[in-house]
Amino acid sequence: MAQYIIYFNQQWVGDHPEEWFASRGPLANAVVDEIKAAGAYVCAGGVDEDIDSAFSADATSGALVTGTGSVAPGEQYIGGLTIVDVADEEEAKMWAGKIAEACGWPQQMRRLF
Repeated sequence: MAQYIIYFNQQWVGDHPEEWFASRGPLANAVVDEIKAAGAYVCAGGVDEDIDSAFSADATSGALVTGTGSVAPGEQYIGGLTIVDVADEEEAKMWAGKIAEACGWPQQMRRLF
């Protein structure tokens, strides 16, 4: 078994009316339920969109520096993620595809080590 993270950047979501977002929630929840039923679920969730509420920890200078906000200014940040524990990459790709279809925006998938 291998674990994969399936995630999206908030900026990939796009602008949609509130009704559109409301219609996507049940579809995404159904996929998460399907992942759970298949025994592949590790965790899933959306990430707070307020990047200023983020906490950062950076020890690259040799001293630990902590603070609020993003580590570095950037235009893209994670909006949500799902972690699955699956038999192979093909199964992980299948779940990534189902999540992308349910959410209505792109997903990226990478193996966890």
